[in-house]
Amino acid sequence: MTESFRRSGEYENPQGPQGDAYQGAYPQQQHASASTPVNPEWPPPPTHQPAQPAEPVTAEPVTAAFPAQPDGGEHSAHAKTKRARGPMALLAAVAIVAAAVGGATAYGFQELTGKNTAVSSSTTTNVVPSSKKGDVAAIAAAVSPSVVEITATLSNGTSTGSGVIISSGGEIVTNNHVISGAQSIKVTTSTGKSYTAQVVGTDSAKDLALVKAQGASGLSPATLGNSAGVQVGDTVVAIGSPEGLSGTVTSGIVSALDRDVTVSTDEGQDQQSQGGGDGQWPFSFGGRQFNGDTGSSTTTYKAIQTDASLNPGNSGGALIDAGGDIIGINSAMYSASSSSSSSSSDAGSVGLGFAIPINTVKSDLAKLRAGSTS
Repeated sequence: MTESFRRSGEYENPQGPQGDAYQGAYPQQQHASASTPVNPEWPPPPTHQPAQPAEPVTAEPVTAAFPAQPDGGEHSAHAKTKRARGPMALLAAVAIVAAAVGGATAYGFQELTGKNTAVSSSTTTNVVPSSKKGDVAAIAAAVSPSVVEITATLSNGTSTGSGVIISSGGEIVTNNHVISGAQSIKVTTSTGKSYTAQVVGTDSAKDLALVKAQGASGLSPATLGNSAGVQVGDTVVAIGSPEGLSGTVTSGIVSALDRDVTVSTDEGQDQQSQGGGDGQWPFSFGGRQFNGDTGSSTTTYKAIQTDASLNPGNSGGALIDAGGDIIGINSAMYSASSSSSSSSSDAGSVGLGFAIPINTVKSDLAKLRAGSTS
């Protein structure tokens, strides 16, 4: 590129000296001959190219007139130098601009994904090292600090569930049925620290809720993955607080996708109807009722089915992929005991669990943050 640019800086005429359109306007170059008369106002060209000046060429003023030089060759040398430096300066300028744009982009991204913003991922992330992908112990170590236990005080007892931290400032996603009808809410982190929490927004149609731990800072937000890429057979890990046993980790696979799970939207049909919080959230699937009657007010959503062990108290907890990204919020599990008179100790996982896809959660976050209480 530099060589071709240098030639154009010499004003070479591709048609040869006879067709030089600048003849008489600029000093004749080395293609002058006996057959091409030399302008008598100009002295003969030197036999060799003058040496470059010692001072930097950039210090000399450049004008549009190109005044004549005494030796007839210095102007040509400077033109070559200026022209040759042009592409290098241009490339340097482009590199600087690209670096500036990259910095601005990174700054903008940091502003958009700051401390109080959910961290989202549509591709592979580094929640766990690539060499540890699928390692349950590595996944548990990385994600457990982002899962909390939620204790809701009801009018007739307490209910225990789980939640997923999505911002360092204390935003926590859980199931609506975990906090529905609660008079007070307490969240406990994996380190044992407890906070009082307030409901920010609810969406009973999706069985989702957003609560905020009061006065919290420096919490460990989870990375929200992309449930659209989940496939049947993928390894998954579930973390929650079944039966109040916080930080319980189980593993399994994705058993099925897009299961139509129907749950109650009636606050009176939550854990309170199950004897004050035994965690057997009623739902229906395939026309059959599980864990009690869902009532007349229901909603249906598409769920991820998993055989990872889910028990009462796992609701609102995390379903995690092999890379450590959250791909679902655990919401329902089939209990072998469906009698409303039975206790939670009679319930247990039989490998039929369901989770709300994380893409559904992400699409609902703006509404929840705005304080919707639908």
